[in-house]
Amino acid sequence: MGDLTTFETIIIAIVEGLTEFLPVSSTGHMIITQNILGVESTEFVKAFTVIIQFGAILSVVCLYWKRFFRLNHTPAPAGASALKCFLHKFDFYWKLLVAFIPAAILGFLFSDKIDEMLESVAIVAVMLVIGGIFMLFCDKIFSKGSKDTVLTEKKAFNIGLFQCIAMIPGVSRSMATIVGGMAQKLTRKDAAEFSFFLAVPTMFAATGYKVLKLFLDGGTEILVNNMPALIIGNVVAFVVALLAIKFFISFVTKYGFKAFGWYRIIVGGIILVMLLLGYNLEIG
Repeated sequence: MGDLTTFETIIIAIVEGLTEFLPVSSTGHMIITQNILGVESTEFVKAFTVIIQFGAILSVVCLYWKRFFRLNHTPAPAGASALKCFLHKFDFYWKLLVAFIPAAILGFLFSDKIDEMLESVAIVAVMLVIGGIFMLFCDKIFSKGSKDTVLTEKKAFNIGLFQCIAMIPGVSRSMATIVGGMAQKLTRKDAAEFSFFLAVPTMFAATGYKVLKLFLDGGTEILVNNMPALIIGNVVAFVVALLAIKFFISFVTKYGFKAFGWYRIIVGGIILVMLLLGYNLEIG
């Protein structure tokens, strides 16, 4: 199959699908998974772990398609300009764009620095533990929100700022955006769902950028030779992410984030112990 065997492809895709939308850091889990499997961190493997996010993206669109493909049919405010009427009609997509902009700008400006931090397994492990400790108390720190809370442009932008924190490996994009939503007085369920929606443009951009960069660097042959792995990886990630999202919404609505906090601490602790024991860990 190329750089990855069928078994390795499926296992990594399962881990991606399970962890991408949960507040546990898919990066941290990739570290452990690839080292357990003994997978070499080649250029394709690095690209593979990003490209299979596309399958996870489709799971959000599929699960929430009625809410994702929607326009605002309520009357625009009286006397609104043509631009405001347009933005009112495409209100959902406009707020997604507003939330996406901060990460898009910072990601473009500091992509090299982000890649540099990604190579530090110690940073990932430490942030997993710190984030885990925070999640033990985040339900108490933030109010549960109100069912009448409206997601305004300002709140969407603020959530987008929180997403930028996830550029530090190990933080978890899902955790950052959900906490951002709760900080804007959204309920846990509403914050989680907006986090899923925001993942679509964010992860699509990351996947597109990775593919484009690989093409520009002469990696067309790499992609072609490993096409079976990409197809299998995306399909598996799609199915697993679909199940993970359904589980997460139900679980977090009922129990909150404390269990995920303890889980993050355990995973971060495992990575730190592996480092102390002299394992040479690499992130794919």
